[in-house]
Amino acid sequence: MHAEITALEQNHTWTLVDLPPRKHPIGCKWVYKVKYNVGGTIERYKARLVAKGYTQVEGVDYFDTFSPVAKLTSVKVLLAIAAAKCWFLEQLDVNNAFLHGDLHEEVYMKFPPGMSFSTPNQICKLEKSLYGLKQASSKWYSKLSNALISLNYMQSTTDYCLFTKAEGSSFTAILVYVDDLVLAGNNLEEIQHVKQFFDRQFKIKDLGQLRFFLGFEVSRSQSGIVINQRKYTLELLSDVGLLASKPVSTPMNPSNKHSHDEGTAYSDPSSYRQLIGRLLYLTNTRPDICFAVQQLSEHVSNPMEHHYRAATHILKYLKSSPAKGVFYPSTSDLKLSAFADSDWASCAITRKSITGFCVFLGPSLVS
Repeated sequence: MHAEITALEQNHTWTLVDLPPRKHPIGCKWVYKVKYNVGGTIERYKARLVAKGYTQVEGVDYFDTFSPVAKLTSVKVLLAIAAAKCWFLEQLDVNNAFLHGDLHEEVYMKFPPGMSFSTPNQICKLEKSLYGLKQASSKWYSKLSNALISLNYMQSTTDYCLFTKAEGSSFTAILVYVDDLVLAGNNLEEIQHVKQFFDRQFKIKDLGQLRFFLGFEVSRSQSGIVINQRKYTLELLSDVGLLASKPVSTPMNPSNKHSHDEGTAYSDPSSYRQLIGRLLYLTNTRPDICFAVQQLSEHVSNPMEHHYRAATHILKYLKSSPAKGVFYPSTSDLKLSAFADSDWASCAITRKSITGFCVFLGPSLVS
């Protein structure tokens, strides 16, 4: 907590002032989190001061709130190209990213709980954005994108979090997901230059070669790049209590017909919705469960007991190979190909057709 307060003061996040008339300060609280390494070992303990942004009033102390993040398809395409062209893949994390955004609105905040200041009758006027503020992500993205554009990087029009720079035979791409940045390219000097620039501007943690990003575990060899969600899968199995379950060989039983109104209603619909949501995120590296998850996602509004049993069947299938993922070979020709298939009125509930598609970049699945 003291380290967080020190970082806030060094960043000139606030100034101590008397509360102006007819102004209402927002509150704040501490949030504690344990950060883990890829292997599950504890990296560090973290305390973060978070503003109670839910008390802000639109048009008074915030306006814009939107901030884009990188598309997962862009992540996959970048990895596929990096594997085929043998690019360098580096990663960095910006320390206290949201604290670097400049505030243009008047926002006043109460003192952090548990901390004492020399002027107890005053409050904090925020000069920089703070975690929890409605506009925090928007201000940080604006600051970061302007910094990259100042380095002559071009912003993609199809994914606003992808920045590229081409000079002669040198090419560098930067993918931004809030405060996590992936740097790929054939010029290691340019990548190191960008890291040094960000360290001067914002202070960063240089994470070295890309190994863990958005829950994806990235492994690289001479034959290519493999991404999987092994840790995510094992955590999912552990949370549901199926870590010691007997694995099955298929993601679903084709003989089961999942009716939307037959059977006993499931006692905890919110946990079913949460489970389906987590499985949907897992389909980013496990296309083999896409159809089964799609079938069960149709019943999130009114799940039955047999729907939940079918969801646990998927988990037992994942238990058989939790480290399975997507492979991007280094010998890819980067030829784009797409496949689609559909049936005719096979949905037993709506009698609509079901269509599936997948897109490959070379032999690598990217969408």
